[in-house]
Amino acid sequence: QARLVESGGGLVQAGDSLSLSCVASEFTFRQWNMGWYHQAPGKERDAVAWINANGNAEYADSVKGRFKISRNNSNNTLFLHIDNIKPEDTGTYFCVRIAHMRAQPAVWGQGTQVTVSL
Repeated sequence: QARLVESGGGLVQAGDSLSLSCVASEFTFRQWNMGWYHQAPGKERDAVAWINANGNAEYADSVKGRFKISRNNSNNTLFLHIDNIKPEDTGTYFCVRIAHMRAQPAVWGQGTQVTVSL
């Protein structure tokens, strides 16, 4: 069964940078499109970034210029780098596996919590 395990969350200050990681297992990572979702407290999960198997990335308009998604197919790891982090970036970040870019995910990680203080 496909498995995704996120890490890298924590408490950061507004304006800092933060990198999240997601290690994939039990499937051929390099063949799959991947993505990141963000769930702010009390809100629904929103997609923020997608990357295809070739490394081409797309972003939600709300995060363009600050978020960067990347992948290392050699060690089955997906990354999300956030620059100039803002209080509204607070929430849980989920790594997902997707069949097509911007598609609904079929596989979710357990999430990693990010809290941004002023």
